[in-house]
Amino acid sequence: MDDYPPPNILLIHGDQHRFDCLGVNGHPLLETPNLDRIAAEGVNFTHAFTPAPICSPARASLATGAWPTQHGCINLPGCEGYRPVREDLPLITEVLNEAGYRIGYVGKFGGETAGPPSAHGAHDYVPLSEYPKWRHAQGLPPLPHANGYFGEADPHIRPEQSRLAWSADHVLRLLDAYSTHDGPFFVRWDPVEPHPGNVVPEPYASMYPPGAIPPRPSFPDPLTNKPWVQRQQRRSWGVDEWTWDDWAPIVGRYLGEIALLDAQVGRVLGWLDERGLAENTLVIFTADHGDMCGAHGMFDKHYVLYDDVARVPLLLRYPAALSPGRTCDAFVCQEIDVARTLCDAAGIDAPLTFAGHSLLPWARGETHDARPDIFAMYQGTHSGLYSQRMVRDRAWKYVWNATAEDELYDLIGDPAELHNRAEDPAAREHLERLRRRLLAWMGEIRDPLLNAFARRQIDPEAPVPGF
Repeated sequence: MDDYPPPNILLIHGDQHRFDCLGVNGHPLLETPNLDRIAAEGVNFTHAFTPAPICSPARASLATGAWPTQHGCINLPGCEGYRPVREDLPLITEVLNEAGYRIGYVGKFGGETAGPPSAHGAHDYVPLSEYPKWRHAQGLPPLPHANGYFGEADPHIRPEQSRLAWSADHVLRLLDAYSTHDGPFFVRWDPVEPHPGNVVPEPYASMYPPGAIPPRPSFPDPLTNKPWVQRQQRRSWGVDEWTWDDWAPIVGRYLGEIALLDAQVGRVLGWLDERGLAENTLVIFTADHGDMCGAHGMFDKHYVLYDDVARVPLLLRYPAALSPGRTCDAFVCQEIDVARTLCDAAGIDAPLTFAGHSLLPWARGETHDARPDIFAMYQGTHSGLYSQRMVRDRAWKYVWNATAEDELYDLIGDPAELHNRAEDPAAREHLERLRRRLLAWMGEIRDPLLNAFARRQIDPEAPVPGF
C-alpha cells in the first residue's frame, strides 16, 4: 500500500454471527442495509472461515496472527485447558501502537491475553462490564434474564438505550477524539451481539415473527453415524425434543438483534461520511465464529465444525485504494488473515509469527495465490476438552474427531451436512485425499496433536507407534 498514506482503521468484530445472516449473503428475511452498504462499497469475502469456532481461541488468533495451537489459548477462561496467549508473541495492537496508531477498544474481551487490551497497546478500553453500571445510573432495571441463554424481549428500554447503542456511543466518542490526533487511528469495536441470549428491545424483538421463519435445511438432523457428543449437546441444552416451533422465537430474536446491530453500524458509517473520513478509512466487518441457532437441532457452537459455526461474514471497504462492489470467493483464514491485513494496510512489516495472508491483494482481484482449501480446529469448551481438525475444499469437508467418528460431507450434493460419508466406500477417494491434506497442514503448523498415534489414526498406512 505504498501509494497511499496509512489509513484509519475501524474493525467491527462481532460475536457468533452466522455467515448467512446478512442481506447481502442471501438471507430470505433479514434486512441489513448498512452492512450491505459496506459490501456494495467494498469487497464481500464469501468463503471466510474462523480458525476455531469458539470465542477466546479465535480472538487470540486475531490478536496474534497465529493458530490456537501456536499461540496457546485453546479454550475459554474458567474451562479445562485454558491459558492466555504466549507472552512472547507480538500482538496486533502493540504492533499498530508502535507504528503511531491511536488505538481504542470497545466491547467484548474474552481473556485471550494476560491483561486487558489497555495492557497491550490500546490507549482506551471500554469493557462491556460498564454497561450495567450505566444502565443503573440511568435508573433502568437490569437486563432481564428470566429465559436465560434463550433470550427474551427487554421491555425496559428503547433501542438507543440498548447495549449495542451504548457501545456505538463509545465508538463515536473515541472516533471524535482520535480524529484530531496527529496520525491514524485504529478503533476496534467488539459488540457481544448477536451472541445468544438475545435480550432485545422493541421493535426489534418482534421484527421477525416466529411464524415467518422457516426451519433450517439441517433441522431436524437424525445425527446418524455422527459423533455421540452431538446428541449429548442437544441433551445438555435440553433441546433434544424441541420442534421448530420451539426454535423459531429464539431465531427471531437473534435476527432482530442483528437488525439492531446494523442500525448502530449505520450510525458509525454516517459519522465517517460527515467528517469526510470515509475515503481513507479501512472498515472491516466480521465475527469470531457463527452459531448453530437451531441448525442440526443444536444450540450455541460446541463440539462441531459445521459451516454454521465455521463460516463467517467478512466485509472490507477502503475507498481510497479499492474498487467497490467486488465479491471474492477465495478461502480466507479469517482471524489470522485479518491480522496480516491490518499490518499490510498500515504499511508495516508483519511479525514473523503472523501466519496469514493479506486480504488486500485479493480485494483488488489478485487471486493467483488463493488457497485450494481451508482448515480449522477445536479443542474444547465448558463441558471438557475435545480435539477436532477440519479441512474443507469447494466440494468436500473432512473432520477428524480424535476421540470419535470421523465426518465427511459432500458439500455439493449435501450442503446442509446431513449425511456423514466417512464410511461410504464410494467416497473413499475424497476421504483419503483430504486426510493427506490434513496431515500436511498439521505438519506445516507443527500441530502438537500430530504425534505417531494421531498420524496412525488419520493414515492407517502410517507405521504402528512404538515405545
